[in-house]
Amino acid sequence: MPGVRSRRLKTLVGAGNVVFAVNDPSPVTGARRAAELARKAEAEKITGLFTADLLQADPAGLSGTTGTQEPIVALAALSQVTAQIGLVATVSTTYHHPYNLARLIGTLDHVSGGRAAWNAVTSSVGEENFGGGELPNPAKRYARAGEFIEIVNALFDANQPDAVRRGRGGAISVDPGKLGRIDYHGEHFQVQGPLNVPFPPQGRPVQFQAGQSAEGITLGARHAEVVYTSQPTLEEAIAFVAELRRQARGFGRAADLPLMMNSFHSVIGDSEADVARRLREKHEKIDYQQGRLKLADMLGGRIDLSDLPLDQPLPERLLPEVDGTNRRRGRVEVFRRYAQRGLTLRELIIQAQETGHWSVAGTPEQLADAVEERFRAGVLDVISLHGLGNPDQEDLLLNGLLPELRKRSLLDTDYLGGDFRSNLGLPRPVVRDRSGPPVSPAGLRQTG
Repeated sequence: MPGVRSRRLKTLVGAGNVVFAVNDPSPVTGARRAAELARKAEAEKITGLFTADLLQADPAGLSGTTGTQEPIVALAALSQVTAQIGLVATVSTTYHHPYNLARLIGTLDHVSGGRAAWNAVTSSVGEENFGGGELPNPAKRYARAGEFIEIVNALFDANQPDAVRRGRGGAISVDPGKLGRIDYHGEHFQVQGPLNVPFPPQGRPVQFQAGQSAEGITLGARHAEVVYTSQPTLEEAIAFVAELRRQARGFGRAADLPLMMNSFHSVIGDSEADVARRLREKHEKIDYQQGRLKLADMLGGRIDLSDLPLDQPLPERLLPEVDGTNRRRGRVEVFRRYAQRGLTLRELIIQAQETGHWSVAGTPEQLADAVEERFRAGVLDVISLHGLGNPDQEDLLLNGLLPELRKRSLLDTDYLGGDFRSNLGLPRPVVRDRSGPPVSPAGLRQTG
């Protein structure tokens, strides 16, 4: 149970990309490489694989390979070459439909044996591909996201675990009377149900949520089991978690929920001199013209930095107001703070390479110090580690940082159970009495 379980830091790494490139020797090269990395992560007892996503081609090239594969399909493939590692798919609640998503993620939970999770995002791009028009403002996006999550959970909860049985010959039989309607009528969706995917092995796939604006905090406090946030300093992380948990208590959540996830952007070296060399080489590779575009994107995308001198701070007049920004308010807030501290344009562009995430360079021991500090402060439960699949960093990750974290008893030494919930230390959803007519889950607005 939460509160009495032995607390350990949970780890994620990015899932490899399954697509092939024109210079690959075979069309299955990408899938084979992704499978190899997934098996390697599982051998290291990494808790889960994570996929990010964008719903556009990113014509300015600001996001690397993010969005070049569909996360749920990619993870379904990787589920067949692994047995224990969790599978986290990023999903836009602005441009998906909850019934389709419940079918997709519910099926992923089945094909993986109970290892599925989905990361709810409200999207900051992609509106040109879904009917045109402007991106809805944050209040509308988060209101839709709240309904979306409610409906997905209600669809999973309404079906009885024994609604589907397998006969001696292997055929499936379904008892329609054990599949529950939800009859949801909200501002954004109308969904009758029942869900035509059987009760998931985990009860519900694990719910992640990404967002750190005021609206995002409230959504995460109410619904998320793991909140993914960008907090570049310990002080900012402490303030964020205090507010999130305060709101979560107001929604009746357990004291240790939701879990807190950070992406740890690291440069690992085997000595301080090696760290300095790696940082210098990394910074020398930055294209500062492209970097101006990336920084402008971090500041909401509507400012022109093309003619500003690199070694002077940004003029205050260029900094957007957070509340007046329609995209990625959390990132805008982070980079406003950086600029107001007097960082030069060059320094801001360097920071923009990490997109506002927690970034540390050091030896394995120094990085472990930074991780342990946040973990002991109670503001870090799940960490996304970088370096797997990177020839320059993988060895120092697998044979440097991970062993150092294990030596400090921060990590589990093995998987704890048969599903992703167990391995994250999360409770299973409470299974209500499903006999008789369907019962409305808490928070749903129903007709009749």
